[in-house]
Amino acid sequence: MRTARKSGVEMPAFMRHLVKETEKRVSSFFKGGRGGTAEGEQPKEGEKEEMIPSPYLDRPVLDKLAEEGCARWGLTYALASMQGWRANMEDFHNCVPQLGGELADWNFFAVFDGHAGSTVAQFCSQHLLGQILATGGMGPEDDPEKVKAAIIEGFLQTDKHLHNVARREGWERGGTTVVAALISPYYIYFANCGDSRAMLCRSGQVCFSTEDHKPYSPLEKERIESAGGSVTIQRINGSLAVSRALGDFSYKGAENRTPSQQMVSPEPEVCVVERSPADEFLVLACDGVWDTISNEELCAFIHNRLQVCTDLRDVCSQVIDLCLYKGSLDNISIILLCFPGAPQLSAEALHQEAELEDLLEAKVAEIYEELCARGEEPDLLSVLTVLASDDIPGLPPGGGIQSKRNCIISAYYQQREAHKATLPNGFGGC
Repeated sequence: MRTARKSGVEMPAFMRHLVKETEKRVSSFFKGGRGGTAEGEQPKEGEKEEMIPSPYLDRPVLDKLAEEGCARWGLTYALASMQGWRANMEDFHNCVPQLGGELADWNFFAVFDGHAGSTVAQFCSQHLLGQILATGGMGPEDDPEKVKAAIIEGFLQTDKHLHNVARREGWERGGTTVVAALISPYYIYFANCGDSRAMLCRSGQVCFSTEDHKPYSPLEKERIESAGGSVTIQRINGSLAVSRALGDFSYKGAENRTPSQQMVSPEPEVCVVERSPADEFLVLACDGVWDTISNEELCAFIHNRLQVCTDLRDVCSQVIDLCLYKGSLDNISIILLCFPGAPQLSAEALHQEAELEDLLEAKVAEIYEELCARGEEPDLLSVLTVLASDDIPGLPPGGGIQSKRNCIISAYYQQREAHKATLPNGFGGC
């Protein structure tokens, strides 16, 4: 639980203000050409765009799924996901803290970010690990070359099996990106297929991160064009925004080419990092996170939060809120894995956090009083706008003012209730 925070209440009325603050951004986003089309698709010629259902909601769905667990050698983990502004939740995950048998000290974690539906992401979350294990390339000897080959073959077999099932059951549309981490006693194997991303923090710094597979990347573009496709508006054939994925079989029909040579490749990029006592934490997240925050910012933010929070689910929840407040319009999913060397609760950090929240509460009260004195309505948006322009020391690194929005919102409603109690008619305002 978060120990430094005095109030964790999120007021229901916050939703109205969040929508009010972001509606201009969302409207311009729609008018900028993505409009009512689903991700990875363009409106057909002559089709009225306003008749196509929007992939975005009028208000975000803020309910979060959160889980936590641990492995027997000291690894702890948590995950959180939220639908957000998307009309549907298309993210899935798989957390296996112990593979069992001779692989009892091995762990597997993955995030699956579906597009054009959730069916492919759900299917792959249930079958990918089994296909990797079925190759027989993993064992006590922990041979990196054999394990890498097993992971790649597992992805290719999953895609092949998926295609057979999709044709049989009639759901060939859609695909999913995948980012996964397979942790052995000696190595961390990162597998990335698409634009979800993994990041390893070691000694307080980003030690490693996967590379996103985008159609405009030189090597990806070369493969796409060799397979008969094109890259327009940074998308394959002007439509699909990722160049590697499981599924998306309409982009995998080029004759005389292997699966890895198709416009959309199901082959993951697999990297191996030797484990170190200095390893602190590892993050797996969909692009709904990385669209709004850099590797370095997220590393710094989580490093700081681990010093004031003992519940990893709460840390994940704070990351999701931060991404939402910074403008993410996608589903948001994150898995946080903490090694024995992760930052621990710090008395000094807790004291600084308490001082920061005291300062924010005092500033909210000051702004509220100033707006009242000028005869202005001190609504939440006005308070946030004034506060955002102020220079506030001690904000969480990598998070800034957006990371303390819930604290500010709580302080605002405390002021509103206090002022309401002083008015004869019982109404809020000044």
